[in-house]
Amino acid sequence: MPDAPPVFIVMGVAGTGKTTVGAMLAGRLGWPYAEADDFHPAANVDKMAAGVPLTDADRAPWLAAIGRWIDERAAAGEPGVVSCSGLKRAYRDRLRQGRPQVRIVFLEGSRELIARRLAARHGHFMRVEMLDSQFAALEPPEPGEGATVVSVEPSPAEIVETILEAHPDA
Repeated sequence: MPDAPPVFIVMGVAGTGKTTVGAMLAGRLGWPYAEADDFHPAANVDKMAAGVPLTDADRAPWLAAIGRWIDERAAAGEPGVVSCSGLKRAYRDRLRQGRPQVRIVFLEGSRELIARRLAARHGHFMRVEMLDSQFAALEPPEPGEGATVVSVEPSPAEIVETILEAHPDA
């Protein structure tokens, strides 16, 4: 839908603050928010909790479900924010295909900073040991993708401000 309201995909490796930043951004804008982890089938969560990286085949139904959520926003004439690792360009391309309203925000940080954050996190299936596989799979957005790249060094509130400054039409 060419005239659909924008949908932000807040992406990055585990521990970058996608959920926190995505929820804060959606709250600030008064838009619906979805956490991409909620779209994973139970088998994917079990694999990640066991320290087994997901394959592209594992991610296919997950990406399809996120795409459906974006399409539902468009059909309802609603904007939205969804957090999604979006590690590979092929995943981002799939989520953008036929959806010109999608805006990618890449939360970028050093492995060391993100490892410290993951180590301090409790009650989440993603373990610090999985971080290397996340960085190995990561294909940072290229200039032609039109992604907004934001450092995770500042506070989540400052990150949200940076995103809003980069997207004054939101």
